[in-house]
Amino acid sequence: MAEIEYDFDVIVVGGGMSGLVAAYELAKAEKSVLVMERGEYCGAKNMTGGRVYAHSLRKVFGDALEDAPFQRKIVHEKLSLMNKDGLFTLDTTTPEFREQKNESYSILRAPFDQWMAEQCEDMGVEIMCGMPVEDLLKGEDGFINGIAVGKEEDGTREEMHAKVIMLCDGANSLLIQKAGLTDQAAPTTHEMAVGAKEVIELGADVIEDRFGVAPGEGTAWMFAGELTDGKPGGLALYTNEDSVSICMVVPIAGLIESNVPVYQQLENFKNREEIKPLLKGGKTVEYSGHMVPEGGYNMLQRHKLVGNGVVACGDNVGLCINSGYSVRGMDLAVTSGQLAAEAVSKAIDNDDFSAAGLGSYKTALDASYVVKDLKNFQKFPEFMDNDLGMLWDNTLSDMVLNIFKKLYIVDGTGEIPVKQKIMPLVKEVGIFKIAKLAMKGMKAL
Repeated sequence: MAEIEYDFDVIVVGGGMSGLVAAYELAKAEKSVLVMERGEYCGAKNMTGGRVYAHSLRKVFGDALEDAPFQRKIVHEKLSLMNKDGLFTLDTTTPEFREQKNESYSILRAPFDQWMAEQCEDMGVEIMCGMPVEDLLKGEDGFINGIAVGKEEDGTREEMHAKVIMLCDGANSLLIQKAGLTDQAAPTTHEMAVGAKEVIELGADVIEDRFGVAPGEGTAWMFAGELTDGKPGGLALYTNEDSVSICMVVPIAGLIESNVPVYQQLENFKNREEIKPLLKGGKTVEYSGHMVPEGGYNMLQRHKLVGNGVVACGDNVGLCINSGYSVRGMDLAVTSGQLAAEAVSKAIDNDDFSAAGLGSYKTALDASYVVKDLKNFQKFPEFMDNDLGMLWDNTLSDMVLNIFKKLYIVDGTGEIPVKQKIMPLVKEVGIFKIAKLAMKGMKAL
């Protein structure tokens, strides 16, 4: 068997969170690394991320993170239920949100990914952009040992070899199938969602005035209810330095049954009477669609993290948590990239690129908060699809809104006891029905 001439120790496919963190860690370990990014630059295909929990990034970049292009530190957490006529909002703020160990930030992925790419290049990582990886190369021993770009039929195909290939190419990865790291041709329609994302420019002073935040501080705001044509889904809004990011996310299964496309659902949200004043005078500066993995732990279970000569990280193995009150993916991607890089570095030092030689990645990920958190929320996707009908059809939203209307409206006809205001509305929905839903929800969360 001919000996392979390697161009790099590692080739990382994908210049997003997990890929760039992996490249950075490998460069710190003095490995030669190439990052292949299909966009024109790192971040070009990641229009806007929204919010990142910084604990994972601090473990990688340390003090250098002080210069990272974060937008605003999130100090207000809001959660709203909407029906046709109004919304009910829970607003939480506490000094603990400002503590470094708990901090989270709104970010725009294009500048943030470019900052991470610069950190990588300063460490000696080579980055090639605008070149999609079309195929994976296998040696006679069955090990994956390289990538191919371009197409053979038009004479543009080029090949490069590495000891290990890291697949960090996001939710739409076809390479993970070619690598044999998944047991199905494609995720199910219940595991994947479509996100319509928009960035609206407003100005820093306007944002601070309308959202009630100080300079450098911001809000994360989740919405559910009368948003997604009676199907599961929701919307997140994040305040940036001088803009807001809004993202409508709807599972594909619901979109198939819906008469309203996701971009129209987003537009309907923007035009609601409660929302228009927040966005008044804003200018849309970015718009995009994106696939979001929402299968959680059950989706991860149908993937292999390692194979002979290959590992997978981030969105392409389903590392995302939608808990209803927050959406997480970036901190999970960062940690998966870091732990994968440590395992790959060890495998290179041991000259063992087999699945067994790379297996410490799975062991480390299983022991980390990533898999523990995914396990804790593994029942929520099914609960959202099968049991939250009262939320999507406005039954729950109507009840909550009507309760608070009864509490706050004073019309001179005379007050009645609070119990008499509330109980008829609760009974109309069904006390046991609500209790059963609450118990199922607690078990799922």
